[in-house]
Amino acid sequence: MKMKKILALVLAMLMLTLTACAVAEDAKTVMTHEEYAAAELDTEVTIEAYVQAKQSWWDNKATIYLQAEDGAYFIYNMAISQEDYDLLVPGTKIRVTGYKSEWSGEVEITDATFEILEAEPWIAEAEDVTELLPSEDLILHQNELVAVKGVTVEAYNDAGAAFAYKNEVDKTDDLYFKVSKDGQTYEFCVEFYLCGQDTDVYKAVEALNVGDVIDLEGFLYWYNGANLQATKLTKAE
Repeated sequence: MKMKKILALVLAMLMLTLTACAVAEDAKTVMTHEEYAAAELDTEVTIEAYVQAKQSWWDNKATIYLQAEDGAYFIYNMAISQEDYDLLVPGTKIRVTGYKSEWSGEVEITDATFEILEAEPWIAEAEDVTELLPSEDLILHQNELVAVKGVTVEAYNDAGAAFAYKNEVDKTDDLYFKVSKDGQTYEFCVEFYLCGQDTDVYKAVEALNVGDVIDLEGFLYWYNGANLQATKLTKAE
């Protein structure tokens, strides 16, 4: 009997040790943004950051912008129920584990799982990247909430339109527009699943005229180059 008690005690202590090691090991896998940026593509990554915006939920999957004080992340098609998706309000901190992937220049986390963490809500302030538009350093702000100020609306097509619908028939898809700064032109968009046709920014783009000078805020998505997904647009004063 005494030997059984000793064995039970040893097993209990062993389990506690293994659990502690597992927790410690798990904590070590959480990367800083610098470590995430340095990780090879197609490798497993674990990060912690705060929900900034939810692009879509469909078929128990969600696409989400996350950001922390040291950098931002784009989570593509993360498995999640509608109930949990509703819990991920802006400012919510989560831990995400998935695989670092790339599509046309956009670095994202795919095949992801997540855990909601207890923390004070945090929302990023838009970082002014206007001066970085022509710089290779702009990509260092990929997926962050950014501001671009004092840009001029250019004709989007040969017809001279200030913007274009991806789906002109029933207007249930993205809006595209072009802006210029210091002689260089950039193509930005309003991502429909992020900001639909009833949002202020969608309506603001529909009201644009070529030559308007505007200020923008949005998430610095990357599609063969900078492709800001606008969330706010105002006419420059």
